[in-house]
Amino acid sequence: MELFLDQKLAINYKNNSQKIRVISEFWSEKNIFCPNCGNNIKNLENNKKVSDFLCEKCSENYEQKASQKEFKGKVISSEYKTIITRLSSENKPNFFFLHYLLDNYSVHNFFVVPKHFFVPEIIEKRKALAETAKRAGWVGSYILFSKIPNSGKIFYIEDNKEILKREVLEKWQKTAFLKEMKKPELKGWILDIMNCIDIMDKKEFSLQEMYAFEKELQLIHPENKNIRPKIRQQLQFLRDKKYIEFIEPGKYKIM
Repeated sequence: MELFLDQKLAINYKNNSQKIRVISEFWSEKNIFCPNCGNNIKNLENNKKVSDFLCEKCSENYEQKASQKEFKGKVISSEYKTIITRLSSENKPNFFFLHYLLDNYSVHNFFVVPKHFFVPEIIEKRKALAETAKRAGWVGSYILFSKIPNSGKIFYIEDNKEILKREVLEKWQKTAFLKEMKKPELKGWILDIMNCIDIMDKKEFSLQEMYAFEKELQLIHPENKNIRPKIRQQLQFLRDKKYIEFIEPGKYKIM
C-alpha cells in the first residue's frame, strides 16, 4: 500500500482544507477497501454526494475526515445540531479517519468507525460563539473518541504499519451484531460495557472487576437502580454474540 499523499493533485487549489480533501480522498479510493465485504470503494461526485465513498457491491457508504492531528480524546467537529441530526438518521454513513504527517504528507494512521458505534452520546456540545464573533451564536461540537470502544476503531494503518486485510474484515464482522440493535438505550449499555472492558486492558477479566465500574455506570444510567444485574445481563449478551468467552463462573475472556 502506498502511504504518501500525492500533493500534485491539489496544485490548482488555494484553500488548504480543499487541498487535503482532494488528495486524501484520491488516496483512499486507490488504497482502501470496503471493510464490510472487501470490495473496492468509489469516490462519489462532489455535487451529488451525501457521503464521500460508496461500495457498489454491498452499498455501505463512508464519510472521510483527514487531519494532521491524531484523532484521540476530544476532537473538534462540525455544527452540533447538524451532526446530531445526521447520527440519528437511518442513512448515516460509516466514518473513515485519516491522520497524515505534515512534513512528508504520509498516512500515519487510518481507521474506520462503523456507523453503529457513531451515536449521539459520543458528541459533546461546545459553547456558542460570542456575539462579537463572525458567526455569532454558532454552536459547534466535539467528537469524544475516548467514548468509542477499541473494537469500534478498526485500523487499516496504525503508526505507519499496514494491517492485513483479513484482520480488518474480521474485526468489522466481530461487532456487526450492533447493527441489529435499534433502541439507543440498549446499544448505549453495550457500548458502555465494552468501554469498561477496554479500560481494564486485560485479555481475561472477572465479574468482580466489572463490578468496580458500578458507580460510574450508575452516573451514566441514573434511571437504573440495579446496576450489577445489568452488568451481568450485558456480559451474557456479549458472550452470546461471541464478543467475549465464558471461561468459568465469574470469569471471561475477550475473543
